[in-house]
Amino acid sequence: MELAVWLIFLLPLISAVTIGIGAFRSKPISAGISIAAVVGSFILTFVMVANGSEFPDGQGPSPKVSWLRLDGLSVDIGLKIDGLSKLMLCVVTGVGSLIHIFSLGYMKEDRDFSRYFAFLSLFIFSMLGIVLADNFVMMFIFWELVGVSSYLLIGFWFDKPSAADAAKKAFMTNRVGDFGFLLGILMVWAAFGSVSFDVLEKEKATALCGLAGFLIFCGAIGKSAQAPLHVWLPDAMEGPTPVSALIHAATMVAAGVYMLCRVFFLIEGTWAMEAIAWIGGITSLMAALMAVQQDDIKRILAYSTLSQLGYMVMVVGLGGETNSDYYKITNVAGTDAAMFHLTTHAFFKAMLFLGAGSVIYACHHEQDIWKMGGLRRRMPRTYWTFLIGTLALCGVPLFSGFFSKEAILTVAYKESMPLFLIAVAVAVLTTFYMTRLFLVAFCGEPRSKHAEHAKESPVVMTVPLLILAVPSVVAGYFNMHAPDPLILFASVIAVVFGALLANSIYRNATDDPLPVRLGFIARAMKARFWFDEIYQWFIDKVQERLAKLADIIDRWIIAGLLVRGAHGSTELAGRVLRLAQTGNLQTYAFWFAAGLAAVLVFALS
Repeated sequence: MELAVWLIFLLPLISAVTIGIGAFRSKPISAGISIAAVVGSFILTFVMVANGSEFPDGQGPSPKVSWLRLDGLSVDIGLKIDGLSKLMLCVVTGVGSLIHIFSLGYMKEDRDFSRYFAFLSLFIFSMLGIVLADNFVMMFIFWELVGVSSYLLIGFWFDKPSAADAAKKAFMTNRVGDFGFLLGILMVWAAFGSVSFDVLEKEKATALCGLAGFLIFCGAIGKSAQAPLHVWLPDAMEGPTPVSALIHAATMVAAGVYMLCRVFFLIEGTWAMEAIAWIGGITSLMAALMAVQQDDIKRILAYSTLSQLGYMVMVVGLGGETNSDYYKITNVAGTDAAMFHLTTHAFFKAMLFLGAGSVIYACHHEQDIWKMGGLRRRMPRTYWTFLIGTLALCGVPLFSGFFSKEAILTVAYKESMPLFLIAVAVAVLTTFYMTRLFLVAFCGEPRSKHAEHAKESPVVMTVPLLILAVPSVVAGYFNMHAPDPLILFASVIAVVFGALLANSIYRNATDDPLPVRLGFIARAMKARFWFDEIYQWFIDKVQERLAKLADIIDRWIIAGLLVRGAHGSTELAGRVLRLAQTGNLQTYAFWFAAGLAAVLVFALS
């Protein structure tokens, strides 16, 4: 079974290398190799999970390869196979396989078809490295490789300035969080002398763990797009729609939440938990408000992802004891609920993004929901699957999102009433903006020629939607528990209120009435609370001036005074002393006598 684990890990890498050096010019071969690799990884993962193969806490034959030996540091390339990693493997390879298949139809006309699949394979390999890493160093290496892969995918259409800018923005923003992540890893190594998860988990927590845990969380702030480093994720929509589904559903943005659950032992019981919970809660509420006034179908779903990630991060920070034993991952309610929601969210959010891709494809790459309408009759398969995804995201009872959302609300209610109220408000807003999106895009009459002439997408694009619809409904039933009546009531009321409010405003609407009704508040939500403008002002007014000041200091003080000054003064002294070097014996004797006389005068005075 160790061979199977290594194949799960390495098949996407083999695919990326093979396409890059051998099959780059052949679209069918490139796509076939890439799809075969990720589907192969998924099948092997399914077999491994079905057989119950597990290597917990270093017991048994955990696959390891010796890699780095330095003074005081030992790092292996080790693959950690436990309940947490197996769950994430199923999500990454399963959703990744369906996105690969969907891409066959969506990208078939693209001239860089082969390059696209090479990048997809590299991205999946990078994600599997994060999931399977058994130490911080290995995780950080693949963490950065995911950043590189996402840069390549977001900027895939690099000849488009907005796509190139979005890729650079994503890459640079993540580097800010990753710097904190690296500092946290170094602090852990300095404190405990190890970077192995198994070794660190056995160590007793110290006061250092709070600071180290928060610095490590900075990596999650970047990858999982938490405030204030959330600004890159909506702009990542410039990449192809299947890439948006891959990044926003179960892979890149989920990496931060997965990492927090993996290293929860470092932050448990420290002050960092409260900070993590509030950052997640604020991000969730803020992103939901932004989504209310977005008109781009992909951006609405992007802000929805931000909001749901905030949910997950918040509940990890809340922690709390529970009797739940979800896949034997942990006995901590926060991480339990976070992974539960991560799993259900992966399925219905991937379906929603692929559904949005189907709509965009049918409407000749139109993304403005106010230029759609009437798609219900023209795209029935996309309509019904998008409806299922919407109901799951809103947390309607009997759909998967209801059960995971209810788990989050339960933990929030037990641990923090203010965050519970924020979570309920987010549930209302989620239902509101998703109902708005659904009514405007699919109902009513067509608002453009593209919408009027739209037709259902090819089978290769709709089959993944139909497959994803199944877990979007049933995935929540694998972790059912008796709901708290109060939580159940709050959850249902939030859904009903949000849906009725959106229906009353947007049913048969031809434009958005909220900007008129809400004025400044609506403008603030549409402008995404001016975060981008604030960052741009900081760069223009503060960073540029600091750079100019640094240039002045470097040019005139360091280079001018210290370097050139020292050189100039030395040269001047040399020139003065050179005047005395005449080669005339009489001159030397004169100056000797003069110096001697001066010394005698000084001594006798």
